[in-house]
Amino acid sequence: MEPPVLPMNRRHFCGAFAALLLPLAGCGDKPKLSRLASDAVVLAFGDSLTFGTGASEEESYPAQLAALIGRTVVRAGVPGEISASGLARLPAALEEHQPRLLLLCHGGNDFLQRRSKSAAAENVRAMIRLAKGKGVEVLLIGTPEPGITVSPPEFYEEIAASFGIPYEGGVLGKVLKDGSLKADQVHPNARGYRVIAEKIAELLRKAGAV
Repeated sequence: MEPPVLPMNRRHFCGAFAALLLPLAGCGDKPKLSRLASDAVVLAFGDSLTFGTGASEEESYPAQLAALIGRTVVRAGVPGEISASGLARLPAALEEHQPRLLLLCHGGNDFLQRRSKSAAAENVRAMIRLAKGKGVEVLLIGTPEPGITVSPPEFYEEIAASFGIPYEGGVLGKVLKDGSLKADQVHPNARGYRVIAEKIAELLRKAGAV
């Protein structure tokens, strides 16, 4: 005869439920990237923040990042570009440079021009889909909206989570709130770009790319 099944009290239920969840504890781990070979190309893609407006080419964040991680980082930023134009430009950039990793920083001009945030979000999604469809990994960088908080819209973090890719959402706001790190109201100076490069290098190390 099988032993009778006894009712489970609240304490026993909670303990059993917690035990059931233990195997899932790793699901909240930070997204990882494949390690970049020493000759791998990283494509930094975006607008004036990627171009390096406010500093020299050698002081742009892609140039400073290249020195920090010991990899080729292509500076593919177009000042004034909106996300729809970036989406149209990306296929040719991917084809030309054949990167292993895309650093995507786009949307700031959409916000400055008060264009649709939902359209900007969809353009960012489309750029990520395009890159991943070609086997290129992506790190997303959130661009702040104008305003008191100088913080990126929530859609960046949501998009990064949905694709399971690394996301940096704080460094641009931090730089643009510090007058000593800015060349003008919306662009960093050389020191500001250094801060950005250091933060991205740190995230790449944590993600296992370098």
